[in-house]
Amino acid sequence: MMKHFLFLVLTATLFSCGSTKVAYDYDEQIDFTTYKTYNYIGEMQTGMSQLDDNRLMDATDLVMQANGFSKSETPDLLINIVVEQYDAAPQNSVGIGVGGGSYGGGVSVGAGIPLGGRKDYQTITFDLVDARKDMLVWQAVSDSNVAVNTNPQDRVAYFTKIVQKVFSEFPPEK
Repeated sequence: MMKHFLFLVLTATLFSCGSTKVAYDYDEQIDFTTYKTYNYIGEMQTGMSQLDDNRLMDATDLVMQANGFSKSETPDLLINIVVEQYDAAPQNSVGIGVGGGSYGGGVSVGAGIPLGGRKDYQTITFDLVDARKDMLVWQAVSDSNVAVNTNPQDRVAYFTKIVQKVFSEFPPEK
């Protein structure tokens, strides 16, 4: 019985550690094959440190260039990135109950024990704006749990993973 309980707790813990979720939206009237160049909106305020800004933009540069785009001073697309960080209480708990009674009477006690501690989450919004029309044409919003106190190499890996997932659906196909 204890083995089953431990297996259940372990399974619940593994499934509670979510991966990155990404939501996309774009203008369906736009022919994305006409875009060849990109750059970032001047004085972009992501909400992160300059070090993390650089890591995130380096990862974005790699992915955009792998998708055939060139960085330019006169870009077709301008990229704006906004980052929000928040923490949340654990969503999963284990319930323990004790009960008893006979012939219509009874006593019951219950408790919920949260699994895991508070988690830090990060929402990163990528806006791609048509530079000539000053119009939003594509947007992706990623939401993932983030380890706040990590080393620089882990932060590079984290941002690289996020950007690869976000831009896996860009440019959208007709």
